[in-house]
Formats: sequence, C-alpha cells, structure tokens
Amino acid sequence: MFHKLLVAIDGSEIGMNALDKAIELARGFKADLHAIYVIETGLISSVPMDNTWEVIYSLLEKEGTQLLDTAEIKASSAGVTLKKHLQSGHAGNEILNVAEKEGVELIIVGSRGKSEIDRLLIGSVSAHVVKYSQVSTMVVRV
Repeated sequence: MFHKLLVAIDGSEIGMNALDKAIELARGFKADLHAIYVIETGLISSVPMDNTWEVIYSLLEKEGTQLLDTAEIKASSAGVTLKKHLQSGHAGNEILNVAEKEGVELIIVGSRGKSEIDRLLIGSVSAHVVKYSQVSTMVVRV
C-alpha cells in the first residue's frame, strides 16, 4: 500500500495516461498525490541568454502551469487532492528530488515524452528515474 504518489507530466499523451493511472491509484489507496512538471533547461541551454531564452522559458513555464492546473482539476473531479510542483532543471533529477523531499513511495512516469528528439537530446527521463530511484517506480507505456 502506498500513501504518497508522484506523477510526472509533460503534456504528452502517455504523460496524461500516467496521470490517469496515478489518480486511479491515489483514489484506490486513499493516498496523497503529487504532480510534477519540469522545465527541461537542458533543451534551451544552448540558446543565448537574451530575450529568446526568456521567451522560451516563459512559454514552457506557462505550459507547465496549465498542465498542472488541468491535472489538479482532473484529480479533484475523482475525489483526489493533488499537490503541484513546477520545477526547472534536468527532468529525471528534479523528479527524484521532489520524490525524496516529499517522502513519496511510488513514482509514476510515462515511457516516453513528447517526441523522440527529446529522448535523443536529453536521454530517457523514465529510464533515469527507474535507474536512480530509491522507491518503487511505475512506467506507463500506453
């Protein structure tokens, strides 16, 4: 039985399926649910630190806020309270950091993100979480 769950969302279809699974589990276990969206700064680190970088970061921050708000509404409609985490940095590391900080017992991630290019550029976030997590991890494939 799990008391605290963390789901990583990124706006992808698989990420939203992971959210659905996390809500289902949180409801069944009567567990606390946390959701995290990470602004992957590694993807924009090569962009010059000028207005372009700020615009890209701002867009990603807006996307993350909207996705977390949507997740909160979805969880609430299922009778689950959700705590939102908007982080920036390396997605895999930030997921693990929040899991440790919050005392999470199960991390739920999608098997891949928005695009195959993300995987080539930053590696698989789900593989990183599975490899380095100190707690149980569920990878949602579809």
